[in-house]
Amino acid sequence: MIILAVVVLVLCLWLVFMFNGLVKLRNQVANGFRQIDVQLKRRHDLIPNLVNSVKGEMKFESSTLEKVIQARAAAVNAGQAGNMNEILAKEGMLTQALGKLMALSENYPNLKANESVKILMEELTHTENQIGFARQFYNDIVTAFNTKQQVVPTNIFASMMGFAPAALFELPADSPEKEVPKVDLTV
Repeated sequence: MIILAVVVLVLCLWLVFMFNGLVKLRNQVANGFRQIDVQLKRRHDLIPNLVNSVKGEMKFESSTLEKVIQARAAAVNAGQAGNMNEILAKEGMLTQALGKLMALSENYPNLKANESVKILMEELTHTENQIGFARQFYNDIVTAFNTKQQVVPTNIFASMMGFAPAALFELPADSPEKEVPKVDLTV
């Protein structure tokens, strides 16, 4: 009888520790996603200032500026909806539009010399790096959370306790960010 009570007690303690470990990882996943969200918000806030700073100089590139503005609006709306796949798709479109804007701005010497445009471009580049780091942290913690749920014996109880695997932050298959950059050194 005592042996049975000890076994039940050990099993209960193990379940409590397993549950608490999964809750901790699930909360870290949520925190990781919020860190990405903070950086995306920062990027969304910088874009109107950048567009306004280059608008006068890039009169002939109005379609590029419009694409950036539309992509930003779509990304902001996707972020409010909270759907990971939609966020990824819209943020990919925004990244592509920003890349084109940055590339085109190289053709305008006055923009390259403009101090406020330089500062905004540096801020945006820094923010893009922060987004990359936040995505990496998020994917690392999601991988740990998902692995914890899939290993024996946790996998037997995880789904019964209401835990489900979290989605990794991946680029869509058709994302322009997945394309290999073309380098031409024949100038």
